[in-house]
Amino acid sequence: MSLEEEIRRLKEERQAVLLAHNYQIPEVQEVADYVGDSLYLSRKAAETDRPVIVFAGVQFMAETAKILNPTKTVLLPDLRAGCGLADSITADQLRTWKADHPGAVVVSYINTSADVKAESDYICTSSNAIKTVSALPPDQEILFLPDLFLGDYVRRKTGRKMHLWAGDCPVHAKMRPEEIDQARLVHPGAPVIAHPECGCASAALSSVDQVLSTDGMVRFAEETRVPTVIVATEVGILHRMQKLNPSTEFLPLSRGAICPYMKEIDLADVRDSLAQLRYVIDVPAPIAAKARRALERMIAA
Repeated sequence: MSLEEEIRRLKEERQAVLLAHNYQIPEVQEVADYVGDSLYLSRKAAETDRPVIVFAGVQFMAETAKILNPTKTVLLPDLRAGCGLADSITADQLRTWKADHPGAVVVSYINTSADVKAESDYICTSSNAIKTVSALPPDQEILFLPDLFLGDYVRRKTGRKMHLWAGDCPVHAKMRPEEIDQARLVHPGAPVIAHPECGCASAALSSVDQVLSTDGMVRFAEETRVPTVIVATEVGILHRMQKLNPSTEFLPLSRGAICPYMKEIDLADVRDSLAQLRYVIDVPAPIAAKARRALERMIAA
């Protein structure tokens, strides 16, 4: 029996749903029940009636699923699947920042730990960050964290004054405007789409044809009819984009844009996680209760 067949059998035996992020390796995406961005997968986690959730992503995603499903078993197939961006701010650091700005509203990107979410007023993803900030009162002081580039992009698009935490995604932050210039020389006429976490997205908005969340990139892939597209984000999404639209060539802006954390989980990890109920993710009840309020605002948005 192949690993794929074992996983499908175990999913039924465990009554489990398998969620996979767009950046996961192709083999894991292929056996998942749902593939998408953080917002989409959070909604699927909240909607599922299955008692076991296996999250092929990174730790903050599994924590989010647990917060939204306190009575369900949530599994992360490999505990090494962390997140450099989430690690860029702690709850203690956020509490200190809040003390310096009494009365400010905290808008946290979903790429944060459960402890940080518990100290936040709103959670957003790259697909709804602009909407979340725009809905706040015009004179409201805002602390936006932890991604500096996403925050700068939202600030430019909304015209809102925001205090930005100086964190970044190590993979996206390396993408520079010079790479866009080079890509256009090699592929003249090819549109360039970029994730708002990219350094090139905020530093060179005029050089990017569209700034899109990963969900937006997937929808772009479904709709476009151009022969070639340059994609500035983690390379894992290219598998799904190419699968949805085989007639267009989707090329990475940087072939080195690989998140090592997103590549920790393989098919054997998923199989073992289901077979042994390994590794169970839990969030202390007081933390989960506080974080759930902010997450439910995100789900409802």
